[in-house]
Amino acid sequence: MPSFDVISEVDKHEAQNAVDQANRELSTRFDFRGVSAKFELKEFVVTMIADNNTQLDQMKSMLIGAMIKRSIKANCLEFSAPQGSGKQVKIDATMRQGIDKDLARIMVKMIKDSKIKVQASIQGDMVRVQGKKRDDLQQVMTMFRTDESIDMPLAFKNFKD
Repeated sequence: MPSFDVISEVDKHEAQNAVDQANRELSTRFDFRGVSAKFELKEFVVTMIADNNTQLDQMKSMLIGAMIKRSIKANCLEFSAPQGSGKQVKIDATMRQGIDKDLARIMVKMIKDSKIKVQASIQGDMVRVQGKKRDDLQQVMTMFRTDESIDMPLAFKNFKD
């Protein structure tokens, strides 16, 4: 029986490229000349460091723009509260990964409501979809790709025919 797994993960290389692109944009902007502002990526946590909160807000939009250019959904970012340390202020942006139980239930309900002849089951932080026809599974993939209510970057793995 054909099946595939729906998982949520951010490509680490694309995330690194997005942070590097945001740092390059930071170095060319006139309003950030002479300022010690920077982006750092460590284990799916982007740390933004700047001199004040206004610059941090501008850096957020730069990071989101770079993520979108790299085909990473910006909704997967969770921003922490600004933390002051001496002259500088920093914010951590964590990239959420894995499908939580609430989102998994929503995805299973979407599949059942679509009346496509497949079965969906929640297995940890992924959703397994099984069906008799390959075309039905591809319909489910298309439905998840085009749906705007799912705010996580989805990937389809282990497609078995």
